[in-house]
Amino acid sequence: MKFLVLSYTPAADWDAATADTPSEEALAAFAAYQEFEAELRETGEFVTSEGLGHPAVTTTVRRTESGVVATDGPFAELKEVLASFAVIDVASLERARDIVSRMVVVLGEPMEIRPIMGDDFA
Repeated sequence: MKFLVLSYTPAADWDAATADTPSEEALAAFAAYQEFEAELRETGEFVTSEGLGHPAVTTTVRRTESGVVATDGPFAELKEVLASFAVIDVASLERARDIVSRMVVVLGEPMEIRPIMGDDFA
């Protein structure tokens, strides 16, 4: 089964981590995550991972009574930012939980696991 792993970061921490000079703590967490990602590549359970742009450069498209409207930027002050995502392909939800638990220990931020609907979706 494939799972989408969503990583959330407090907005202030995200701003600091993506600054011109990230903190030593941010660099250490990223290095530890890269090692963990390499381990998942070796087991064949890693599919992909990407960081996301800041919400200020986000566009939201929605349907309204007057038609479809695209709006720039966030709608409200954000306390947490969806900072990145990863896709893993594992045998079970239990294995996904094991993997994501280790990611949370490494990065210290909450993460969400969502099944990806596909042929093996149950």
